[in-house]
Amino acid sequence: MASLPKTMKALRYEKPEVWGIVDVPLPTLRPGDVLIKVKACGVCGTDLHIHEGEFIAKFPLIPGHETIGEVVAFADDVKGFSVGDRVAADNSELCGHCFYCRRGQELLCEDFKAHGVLGLDGGFAEYASYTQGRLFKIHNISDVDATLIEPASCAMHGLEKIAPKAGSHALLIGAGPTGLMMAQFLRQSGVSQLTIAAPEGSKMELAKSLDAADFYVPLSRKDASPQWAQIKKDNPYGFDIVVEASGSSKVLEDAINYVRRGGKLVCYGVYPNSARVSWPPSKIFGDEITIIGSFSETYMFPSTVDYLDSGKVKTKGIVNKTFKLEQWGEALESIRNKSAIKAAIVFD
Repeated sequence: MASLPKTMKALRYEKPEVWGIVDVPLPTLRPGDVLIKVKACGVCGTDLHIHEGEFIAKFPLIPGHETIGEVVAFADDVKGFSVGDRVAADNSELCGHCFYCRRGQELLCEDFKAHGVLGLDGGFAEYASYTQGRLFKIHNISDVDATLIEPASCAMHGLEKIAPKAGSHALLIGAGPTGLMMAQFLRQSGVSQLTIAAPEGSKMELAKSLDAADFYVPLSRKDASPQWAQIKKDNPYGFDIVVEASGSSKVLEDAINYVRRGGKLVCYGVYPNSARVSWPPSKIFGDEITIIGSFSETYMFPSTVDYLDSGKVKTKGIVNKTFKLEQWGEALESIRNKSAIKAAIVFD
């Protein structure tokens, strides 16, 4: 590391809503760690939740959990990587010995850590370090589009939990970046008919350009009740799978009414901690509805990289705004006001 700088610029939060661009030392490498020069790091709704003190974040923190970079150094015991390798970083680190890890349920790890979210610094910095087992080489996809690998991995985890049967009909509510990934995975994994229902505008037009669904229902931003009524009319038996990916608890509460008897309702959006829903237990019981929660991912990066790096899942146009680190306030506002479908911080 002799040729590397001793300090780097980073976005650092001291507490919710209190942040600055600061000079900090380069990460110290633990055994098995790889140091990367960050090329791009995605900005998403989770970062807005972190900014506001929601989600599971702990402070102080360098956020950024969708990191793409180039290998510049590594610990002596690292194997399989060379300086110059392009890599995508899985942000999670698991203890391996708690109650859940010992049962093979690592995502529920009692000492779960996530770079840029919980316990470990992330990719909104010029350099970042990750354990070698959480870095995956990429070759064809651009650095900016590769920031979608982490959210797409979450979609891949959701897909495994849903386990769609061949010929399933599915309704996806919301057309954000991870929802568009989920839509494409579903269509390649047994869903024969997919409908996307989302607010009219740029995200819905993007969904069409990606050929993400079979049917598209643009929802009026003033009163969407006519469109929802039409969905029911066109699908009188409902859907085998309903994925709520908008993050609206109100929409989630109503989504159960579009689930076919024996079907599955997937809570896939990121909801405020204060959000509550109310469902009649008799409906869940009598219709044998399965309610699935899908949070984050573990071990999904290899398959997700294969899909995105090969182009089998389309990414063009999803990241529609990029910013420099010093423009963090603008990047955050683009997520808040929804002018960005997906944003990324880029580095020289």
